[in-house]
Amino acid sequence: MERINAESVDKYIKGLMDISRAINSDLYLEEILKLIVMVTAKVTGVEICSLWLVDEDIEPPKIRLKATQAIEPEYVKDRVLDMNEGVVGYVVSTNKPLIVYDVLAEPRFKEKEMARRLGLKSMAGVPLRTRDDNVIGVLNCFTSEYHVFSETEVNLIITVANQAALAILNAELVVKTKVIQEELETRKIIERSKEILVRRLKIKPDDAYRWMQKRSMDSRKSMRQVAEAVLLSEDLY
Repeated sequence: MERINAESVDKYIKGLMDISRAINSDLYLEEILKLIVMVTAKVTGVEICSLWLVDEDIEPPKIRLKATQAIEPEYVKDRVLDMNEGVVGYVVSTNKPLIVYDVLAEPRFKEKEMARRLGLKSMAGVPLRTRDDNVIGVLNCFTSEYHVFSETEVNLIITVANQAALAILNAELVVKTKVIQEELETRKIIERSKEILVRRLKIKPDDAYRWMQKRSMDSRKSMRQVAEAVLLSEDLY
């Protein structure tokens, strides 16, 4: 971990600019998460940076490891913690940073085998906060040498984390918007196809819908694909 000076502050600013560009980009969430951990590791000089997100789509909510720039893919897969489990759960549940000088001596740190294998010594974990102060995840920074994180360093990492939270929320909103748009477009196509089938086959709208459902199941194609085929056949007449 490098000492904070004019040069390193400049790297932080450039890193924040990279994340800011992601906020207004068409990148999907997975790409943004990878960008965040890469930028954070680069500007802070830490050995490993990992990012966890709270998954509220399940009950009870869990915390999932979503991105890291230097850990084996096998480690990232299906890494899930309870909301108050480990150092990550502590940061989420308290909404406070956690600074650890020696991860092997920290009772809440669960990945001691990984730390020994990768030579990790100290860590700083900070919450990813939204503007209304909700915690949506945790950003962890690990060093390969014992390090006392200064208040300035922690504040800079928090700044990166808050900017990252904004990028993540924006990406989720973009994805949700695209899903909604695609759903609305699919409904329009299916309704137009139903009208064609009602007219062509002289059947009721409900029967037309069931006709497309059966074709979808028999052909193993989506309802939208079947509906688009009906529209295409109409254009050929």
